[in-house]
Amino acid sequence: MPLLKAVLIGAGHIADSNHIPALKQLSDRVDVVAVCSRDLIKARALADKHGIPSAFDNTTDMYRQCAPDLVVICTPNNLHFPQAMEAMEHGCHVFCEKPPAISAQNARDMANLAAQKGLTLAYNFQLRQTSEWSLLTRCQTDGLMGDIYHIKAHFLRRRGIPGWGYFTDKSMQGGGALMDLGVHVLDLALCALGYPVPDQVVGSTYDFIGRAGGKGLMGTWDPATFGVEDAAMAYLTFPDKTSIMLSASFALNTQADIDRNLEIFGRKGGANLFPFALHTELAGELADVHFPYLEEVDIQLKNTAAFLDACAGKPSNVCTAEQGAILQEVVERIYQSAAS
Repeated sequence: MPLLKAVLIGAGHIADSNHIPALKQLSDRVDVVAVCSRDLIKARALADKHGIPSAFDNTTDMYRQCAPDLVVICTPNNLHFPQAMEAMEHGCHVFCEKPPAISAQNARDMANLAAQKGLTLAYNFQLRQTSEWSLLTRCQTDGLMGDIYHIKAHFLRRRGIPGWGYFTDKSMQGGGALMDLGVHVLDLALCALGYPVPDQVVGSTYDFIGRAGGKGLMGTWDPATFGVEDAAMAYLTFPDKTSIMLSASFALNTQADIDRNLEIFGRKGGANLFPFALHTELAGELADVHFPYLEEVDIQLKNTAAFLDACAGKPSNVCTAEQGAILQEVVERIYQSAAS
């Protein structure tokens, strides 16, 4: 099978530390031929670092000279939509960083174009590749959970407002803690329920700490230009009466510096995802089952491989274009509820 030619758009940290190393480890399936960034010096430096032959400062030349098969998008959120649409118009599969876009309509249009052209559009929600998530799905398949009816999902930082990049710029990111952190655990919660569309969404967002300033654990930020939420809370209900309670924060006055988890409640058993524990009955007694020997895996490598499987028409658990559109609609409805 011929190698797929891949290009990356965006020359920042996520391309350098996540995507390129994973693609390089899959060199029997994909050949990384170019990096594109508005800053040609930055693109050239990243390409040279990883032995990638070409660098560009515009996509027009990149598509004409490279004719790629797939594009990996590693840019700020507001660029995901135009760059993904352009890539698909050039007949390329697209692996896009999360969140899908900054509006539900953008994400829906992206999914529609992928379907129309028969291309794979997928999103980089790597937590789907953890050993804990794999174990949860096996517990579901084996009937150990029963029907899941409620999930508490949270991704909280105590004082983790990023002091670099565009994370506090709403025009570029579309939002704050929910867009950057909450979407990871929201994706898992929706997956556990089969990715339904909620019938009711109630959300609240806050920016008290972000706008006031204070001690940060991830660099300093400027309160005067802080334009996103530092915390978001939401309650989702679905037509079958299942529900999700979601919490995300860049900054929250809580004990742990960082706290990311799902608590999953089923009719037969419940689970905590990180570290994994199953709460159930055994031999007529209540029992907590722990799994201390779960394998540590490279979740970016596994998610990139899952994307390539999807491109080849093989079974894959990568986040699909349709799922991305549903997730973006939920995110938008949370923000709309909070604003009203």
